[in-house]
Amino acid sequence: MATIRVDIVSAEGEIHSGEARMVFAPAEMGEVGIAPRHAPLLTALNPGEVRVETTDGKEESFYITGGMLEVQPHLVTVLADTALRGDQLDEAAALAAKQEAEKALDGITVETDLKKAQAELAEAEARYRAAQKLKGKR
Repeated sequence: MATIRVDIVSAEGEIHSGEARMVFAPAEMGEVGIAPRHAPLLTALNPGEVRVETTDGKEESFYITGGMLEVQPHLVTVLADTALRGDQLDEAAALAAKQEAEKALDGITVETDLKKAQAELAEAEARYRAAQKLKGKR
């Protein structure tokens, strides 16, 4: 079976490196699935979950806050702003961050503050959804 190398890195360092059957990522225009020999691609990533289907059929999950995805026929590189392994996500902390971001949106009138608060809310919601989803896999 054909495989594709996957490297997930962030400013903190390498998060994951290995061979995979498939990779799923939250691209700017929607979720993308990458298989071996995929056409070259470069796209921005939204906050959310990156899933890696390993060669033994297991699925590993990672939460990213955004970044870039580069695809070559035999290599996928996720350059994440921040990345966490799925088992590092704390559902209670993610819910608290989501609620705080929602609260910050109330009463904002300056457009630049509104955009920043909306981006923070989108990131917090993505982290909370990922934490909820991964809670069922544990």
